[in-house]
Amino acid sequence: MTSPRNNPAPRLERSFYRREVRQVARALLGQRLVRLHEGRRLAGLIVETEAYLGVIDRAAHTWNGRRTARNESMWQEAGHLYVYFTYGMHHCLNVVAGRAGLPVAVLIRALEPVEGVEAMRRRRSAARDHTGLCSGPAKLTQALAVDRALDGDDLTKSGRIWIEQERRRSLPASRIRVTPRIGIAYAEDWADRPLRFVVDGNPHVSRR
Repeated sequence: MTSPRNNPAPRLERSFYRREVRQVARALLGQRLVRLHEGRRLAGLIVETEAYLGVIDRAAHTWNGRRTARNESMWQEAGHLYVYFTYGMHHCLNVVAGRAGLPVAVLIRALEPVEGVEAMRRRRSAARDHTGLCSGPAKLTQALAVDRALDGDDLTKSGRIWIEQERRRSLPASRIRVTPRIGIAYAEDWADRPLRFVVDGNPHVSRR
């Protein structure tokens, strides 16, 4: 889609994230997620997201108003990160969206690596090829050195992680494939809702 940049673009502002969560999930496609780690930029273009609709969504960590130390970041202002640890081994990165007090978020499911690729390969030695480096939520957090230490970071201010404006306009609907979310069979009637957004035809999306 693009290549490394010498002159970083401006990061996305708070107003970008304050929109309805499904709108944010769509608009994040094609934007550049940047992690500054050990003085190096590790970055990828977002190619797959999932929207989680908060207290009404059985698949969301804040379903039915649940508020705990683990999910507290989901209750923060739009533009903050919610990073959680799952299955005793993986981290997942989410972007808080919507208006204040509404605990909704977008899970970043896959990236197309564009900067710091060799460093990503060292962190993701199990990846068979370039397309497998960040083709899943746990894979991308491993590649970008994302863990719970980043939970609660403000993407509009953080010096460790942010999202840059790769494109001014959202991808056209013709380039976005919409499907049910992955791995949430437990969520009853919410399991089949079309809340996963994918850059159609991109080889870096998750393979399940």
